[in-house]
Order: sequence, then structure tokens, then C-alpha cells
Amino acid sequence: MTINTPTIAIIGAGPGGLLAARVLQLGGVPVTVYDADMSLESRDQGGTLDLHADSGQIAIDDAHLTGEFAALARPEGQAHRLLDSRGTLLVEQTPGPDETAAPEIDRAQLRRMLAESLNPGTIRWGRRVRSVGDGIIIFEDGVTAVADLVIGADGAWSRVRAALTDAVPSYTGVTFVEAIFANVTETHPEIAALVGAGHMWANGDGRALVLQRNSGDVVRGYISMRAELDWLANAGIGMADGRGGVLDANGTETTDTERVRSELRRRFADFAPELLRIIDDSEGTLSNRPIFALPTPNTWVHQAGITLLGDAAHVMSPFGGNGVNLALLDGAELARAIVSAIDSGRPLDEAVRAYEGRMTLRGATAGQAANAAIVEHYAVGGPNIDSIPDFDEEARAWRDNAAAYRAAAR
Repeated sequence: MTINTPTIAIIGAGPGGLLAARVLQLGGVPVTVYDADMSLESRDQGGTLDLHADSGQIAIDDAHLTGEFAALARPEGQAHRLLDSRGTLLVEQTPGPDETAAPEIDRAQLRRMLAESLNPGTIRWGRRVRSVGDGIIIFEDGVTAVADLVIGADGAWSRVRAALTDAVPSYTGVTFVEAIFANVTETHPEIAALVGAGHMWANGDGRALVLQRNSGDVVRGYISMRAELDWLANAGIGMADGRGGVLDANGTETTDTERVRSELRRRFADFAPELLRIIDDSEGTLSNRPIFALPTPNTWVHQAGITLLGDAAHVMSPFGGNGVNLALLDGAELARAIVSAIDSGRPLDEAVRAYEGRMTLRGATAGQAANAAIVEHYAVGGPNIDSIPDFDEEARAWRDNAAAYRAAAR
């Protein structure tokens, strides 16, 4: 690179932003990543992710991290079990021992793997963005930074997106309450039996109890339901904060785990006792995670010097598992386009504009499917089990899509 190499700033050290930074550095392009977190370990990163052969795994390969990913991934985690509210097993899907169409990896492990692949000093922690405009990044403490290209990888509530569009995520009508079970084999053998090697869903009339096997003998649970956004406040547990949380009398975020547990027990009272262990035995604080999504397609008038990737561009419901996979693929594709433009002397903005066209279409297609799926799954009466895709068919489609993408992109 030369003194004319553009300065690149990525806002957000999530998987998509870190993957983009890695591919840029492999191409010799300097980049700085800014993140609001104080460190890599400053907050819980959430549960497990499945990386698809036609998206997330392509990005990992572009980042030259396939071996590192394989060492952490759990192919056995692709197993699925579907039960009804009485605990009756309806569907069980067990992938073969060599199946790698969508292996699982803990979100924290993926983030650490990507962060540690970057040059020392790439990530600037504790840098919360207030606004972005005209290549100037203004942080909450008043400090500024400048860049020729600002990439918004700062998630669902992106500050960078606000410079491009007024679009904001809206509540889907479904919320997930997070539970956790550590040392599950010995401490919670009944939970271990329910989840098996991968995932379990127990559905009942607009509600679902979900379990996901994580690494380190940990299982995360999700008590999910169609509910009003302010259901906690409406149950008298605190004052509504406008995003599904509650505040105490001083306006401070608060929680009352046992009262939340009691309210959940009431809402799921007709579920089988063995399933209600997910509510009763949780070791966590039963944090509320309402599901928000952007309208699809989410488009904006292109502006030179600024773009988006991942949830900042197209946050969607988690159904289909496409969120992190698209973020990784967005990051890889954008970074490759930037490197190619710089190497060939083509205008950088031309490459970014072309990327936005492809990314927006891809995000809209996946987002429409994901947002329709969450409505169907939490409809009165629950999902039609005949509509649940067979794992072998999904795996075949992911591999076919991967081959087509590589042929077109290379």
C-alpha cells in the first residue's frame, strides 16, 4: 500500500466487523476497529451459532481461519429435537458423523478467534460512537476520528446506520427470555437429556421452550413466546424502558429473577413438568431478549465514504440462523471488494456501491424468510411440523449454494 491508501474504520467488533478487518489485513489494507465494549470479555456474548457452508464458512475460509474454526466447532451440535408441550417427541434429526454443513461454535469463541487473528492494536476498546458524518466519527466522550471509509458493523441499534437512513428495527411480537445451566451433565441431568447433543424445541400455542448445547458442558435455554413488548412492566416487575426491559424508581435497569420466573411459570403452566425445569432450574437472571427486525428490504441512498454490514444493514429474526452468517459473508465480500479496488486502482466508491447492491438483495431475501418464519412458528396452534425442513435437504442446499457462490465470486 502507498500513502494514497484510504483509511478504513470499522465500527463494531462483532463477528462481521472483525472478519472484514481480518480479510482487509490479509490484503495489506490498514484498518482500525472501534467498539463500545471495554474489552473482549467485558460482557456475556450469548449462545451458540451454526455457521453455514454457503455463507459463514465461506467467510471463514476467506479469512484463512478454516483450521482454527474446525478446532473449535461442534459438528454434533447440528442435531435437532422437536417436542410438543406435553414432552412428546415429534421429530428428531441426527446428522451423520462427517456432516459439516452447519457446525456449531460458541459466539464468544468465534469472536475471540477473529479478534486474535488481527494485528495487535487493531481494536480500540471503549469507543462508543455518538454519530458519524462526512468521514468524521464522534465518540460519546467527544473524541473524534477520521476515515475515508466508515463501515458500520455495530449491530441492530447501529449509530452508523442513522447517517444513511431513518429505518429502525421494530418489535416482532416475540420475546426470548434467556436461561443458563452450567455443569449440566452432573448438576442438571434432566436438562442434558432433553437437549441431547444439539438443540431442542418444545412448542405449544405461540410459545416455545428452547435448549441449545454449548461448549464447556453448558446449556442455554430460551423461554420464548408471543407477548407484548412491555410484558415485564405490565406484570408489575418495573417501569418499561421502551425496549422490553424494566427500570427501577431511579430509572436504573433492574431485574427481579424470582418474579420473572413466577410470571413465566404462569404463562407456561400447561407445559409438561419435565419441560418446566427450563424455567424452574435456571441459574441465570432470566434476561429478557425481545426480537427486533428491520423492514425488508432495507435500502438507502448510497453515500460515498460510508456503508453497512450485518445486523446494521439487515437485522432479522433468528429463524434460519442467517444473522451471523450474513454478517460474516458481508464482511468478507466487502473487504475483498476494497482490496481488489485498491490493488487495481479502481475507485473505492464504485466497489462499495456494487457490494451494497448485492448485500441488500441477499439480506432482503433472507430477512423476508426469517421474519415470516417467526410469525408462523409463534402463531396460535404452533408451527406445522410438516413444514419443518429436513436437515439433509438443508445441508444439501447449503453445499450447492456454496459451490454456486464460489464460482460466481471468484
